[in-house]
Amino acid sequence: MLSNGRPYLAIPGPSVMPDRVLNAMHRAAPNIYTGELIDMTASILPDLRAVARTDHQVAIYIVNGHGAWEAALSNVVAPGDTVLVLATGRFGHGWGEMADGLGVTVETLDFGDEQAIDLGAVEKRLAQDKDGRIKAVLAVFVDTSTGIKNDIKGLRDVMDLSGHGALLMADCIASLGCDRFEMDAWGVDVTIAASQKGLMTPPGLGFVWFNSKAAAVRAQMPRVSRYWDWTPRANPDGYWQHFDGTAPTHHLFGLRAALDMIKEEGLENVWHRHETLARAIWAACEVWGQGGPLKLNVANPVQRSHAVTSIGIGSPDGDRLRAWLEQVAGVTLGIGLGREPADAYFRIGHMGHVNAHMVLGVLACLDAGLVALDIPHGKGAVAAATQLIADGSRVAIAPAACTAKQCCG
Repeated sequence: MLSNGRPYLAIPGPSVMPDRVLNAMHRAAPNIYTGELIDMTASILPDLRAVARTDHQVAIYIVNGHGAWEAALSNVVAPGDTVLVLATGRFGHGWGEMADGLGVTVETLDFGDEQAIDLGAVEKRLAQDKDGRIKAVLAVFVDTSTGIKNDIKGLRDVMDLSGHGALLMADCIASLGCDRFEMDAWGVDVTIAASQKGLMTPPGLGFVWFNSKAAAVRAQMPRVSRYWDWTPRANPDGYWQHFDGTAPTHHLFGLRAALDMIKEEGLENVWHRHETLARAIWAACEVWGQGGPLKLNVANPVQRSHAVTSIGIGSPDGDRLRAWLEQVAGVTLGIGLGREPADAYFRIGHMGHVNAHMVLGVLACLDAGLVALDIPHGKGAVAAATQLIADGSRVAIAPAACTAKQCCG
């Protein structure tokens, strides 16, 4: 079969793990009381703040993204409090469900599966909340199920215009290290993320960044469970308090390597790489769609994520195409998550450790699958993606980083 060889995982998380990260984890367990692990963890914290573009505090949890949802909520809302959830896909609703499970009253503004948050509708709702009943606004920056990217800075602006004092909480699980995010400059009070997407580390670590406003809310909470409490994690008296027990040793070694890779490339360059590769995928999809049913889930390019692209193609061709790619070409695409019918959609993850040949390989295999399955489609999609990457490379390569004559003269 043509799939024999190294398979490629093009799902939107867990993302491709760099060999450098895997090699860093392939070692004996360290001393968890003194020595290199303690020093290395101290070096990780400022780099996590740098990736989120904040000068504020960060807590690390041994959890997945759902655990990070609960950790963030547990520190700032109590049973009976109200949160406003702004949903643009399955994970917006999921965060609301987590809050509901904690006894929090959840009010949801659902903007559907193809459009970003309507900031005017949010401003109107907050203006109606004269008594400040809403304690926090929950927004997913990029919803993995739909590929929608929301305007978090614009959301802060309308919250300020309405004079509302709610916390702004942003889920950056799918987007951190992929799409430009500026926690402090955009006025975000609480940010959450996880290790397995743009941070290129196996699933198992969750992160919560919080500013002084959120810390003040935490200080007024009647009770926070010892495990979820972010205060000792961010300001420990002893190393063990970072994790409320044994440290996730090998995940930390992997995370250290991943953060080193981001620092070496430069976060601005990381963002540019993701943008260029995402635009190449969109270019191919737009060509395919000119001669068949395939369409990008998000029509407005400004509202599309640079980390994941959701694509509709009609039932059951989404599942047929995914099966062909995995079984024949060795490429695994993401399922149609949170959309109905699910077999009419598929998703491409392009986050973290991903480059031009990976993306072009996925697109070429997709093109072959469309042909093999007799799914109508426009011709020339891979050429369109190739041209976009060629054009993007002229912008991306700085003279100091390039020694080839043909690039820099």
